[in-house]
Amino acid sequence: MSADTIPSDSLKSLLRYRQRITRMQERWQRLIPSYTKVQYAGNMGLISIGGGWSYGRNRQWETDLLLGFLPKYDSDAAKATLTLKQNFMPWKWHLSESFHIEPLACGLYINTVLHNDFWVRQPDRYPKGYYWFSTRIRTNVYIGQRITFKIPQHKRLFAKSVTAFYEISTCDYYILSHVGNSGYPLHELISLSFGVKLQIF
Repeated sequence: MSADTIPSDSLKSLLRYRQRITRMQERWQRLIPSYTKVQYAGNMGLISIGGGWSYGRNRQWETDLLLGFLPKYDSDAAKATLTLKQNFMPWKWHLSESFHIEPLACGLYINTVLHNDFWVRQPDRYPKGYYWFSTRIRTNVYIGQRITFKIPQHKRLFAKSVTAFYEISTCDYYILSHVGNSGYPLHELISLSFGVKLQIF
């Protein structure tokens, strides 16, 4: 049936329906992560894997959601971690057509250990005030740098660019321990981590 044979009210209703469907599809598409990331160390587990979203006028903002693995070390069992991370890269310097660096990457992230041995509120089995902090949730800040290689279009398979980065981070517990204890080792205040990001979209 052509548009000429459809009553005007029905045509308007059909157009509104299609516009709603288009808007709904666009909203769902925004939920698809635009990159994948693997990070080693950083107070979020030995290794963390996840995805995230790039946005902003120059894609200078990122939000990561990472699932990490923490070996048992001296504890009874290995553990999983979950990290929500916000990144900001204010500058981008182009070295060539294929390479650029971000001389400053900074941000903050919240990390939690997914295990019953860790808690937000102190359990009743401890004397009141024995633990003044949560053992389940850590708030971290970091600074770092990145270098990105833009993959030529005819060689792209799963990503359009690859980024290598490092970060120097610390968390709320480390900072408070250092402030309250002058003997707290300075080298234990910071953590060094490395990672790779594959930009898909």
